[in-house]
Amino acid sequence: MIAQAEQLLQRGSSVPRSLLPAIFGIFSQWRLTGAQQMTLLGLGNEKTLYNWKNQPEKAKLTRDLLERASYILGIYQSLQILLPDPALADQWLATPNDNPLFNGTAPLDRLLAGHVVDLAVVRNFLDAERGGW
Repeated sequence: MIAQAEQLLQRGSSVPRSLLPAIFGIFSQWRLTGAQQMTLLGLGNEKTLYNWKNQPEKAKLTRDLLERASYILGIYQSLQILLPDPALADQWLATPNDNPLFNGTAPLDRLLAGHVVDLAVVRNFLDAERGGW
């Protein structure tokens, strides 16, 4: 993961130009609020979020952002595989889950704790569900 992040950081502005619109497209499908998007991206400033949406090529890529984006993309991909109906896949995050990992709350609640590890836990859970590593 770190080697991939290093490669992406060295590529320059072509990465945010495609990465961030993809992430924001996923957020739109998941119907996330601006505050929720900021939490998942690790942002503390709403202005930064809207600048990234309007001018993704000017976003400063960090290892933290790339790691978060990787987990978000992986969660999205796993949901698309596990739940081929796009509506169900998009609803899964907001649906209470009785798996002990989520303790009856929605997986989105776990993601919104704001820590990268929470993104990793949900991604690993979904990967395990689909038989991945």
